[in-house]
Amino acid sequence: MTGTGKVWFITGASSGFGRAIAEAAVAAGDTVVGTARRTEALADLVAAYPDRVDAVALDVTDGERVDAVAADVLARYGRVDVVVNNAGRTQVGAFEETTDAELRALFDLHVFGPARLTRALLPHMRERKSGAVVNISSFGGQLSFAGFSAYSATKAALEQLSEALADEVAPFGIKVLIVEPGAFRTNLFAKGAAYFSAELPAYAETSGATRRLVENAGGTQPGDPAKAAAAIRTALDADDTPLRLALGGDAVDAITGHLDAVRAELAAWDKVSRGTDFDEE
Repeated sequence: MTGTGKVWFITGASSGFGRAIAEAAVAAGDTVVGTARRTEALADLVAAYPDRVDAVALDVTDGERVDAVAADVLARYGRVDVVVNNAGRTQVGAFEETTDAELRALFDLHVFGPARLTRALLPHMRERKSGAVVNISSFGGQLSFAGFSAYSATKAALEQLSEALADEVAPFGIKVLIVEPGAFRTNLFAKGAAYFSAELPAYAETSGATRRLVENAGGTQPGDPAKAAAAIRTALDADDTPLRLALGGDAVDAITGHLDAVRAELAAWDKVSRGTDFDEE
């Protein structure tokens, strides 16, 4: 069934980046195991490629189900060449507006789910000494602003897990790619798709502005998901695959500005920072 192509395991494959990556994979002759909470959204892709697209129902926050699906896929296909941890959602709310339950639920979706799936597949990648882990983050994994404290916290956690993972699995020939998109025309900002914490009037001018942006930005984002999928494939096929791949001019500009600000602050406080070491005897 898989022929000579790669086997992709893509979460959140029904729309957005997941769907675009799945379409690019089958167009290249690869096989896709695409998961979604509602697999009917993948019916047309399955119909078009019945021998190379497998739609599987999966909520990545259900750890036991993650283990079962991973085991089943490995049993049926023999391997997974590329796992793409893409399932996610937008959450908007000031730090004080965000409840413990909301924060934990988002970490389950963006951190613990991908971690569990990746752990389930890594032993087989290590044995074969090949494979790739693609974790869909955001430029918000490198910086944050009012209204995105919870979202950025989960993406930052995913990025740091990924950075250490890359160092750990490099000797086994496994690549790790962190993808940091800016604003792309996916369903994340679609009507009813984003989750909003209960609003406090005190934050109307800060996180409130972010709420309005998310509420009105759907369908106007500059990024093209199909071009993002092509860029991801280019990075994975490169001899020197980057650890981080920013996507979109807005992401590049935001991250560059953030890094410049961090460097400037380090330089401004260099003497104070270095002055905390023990004096040499």
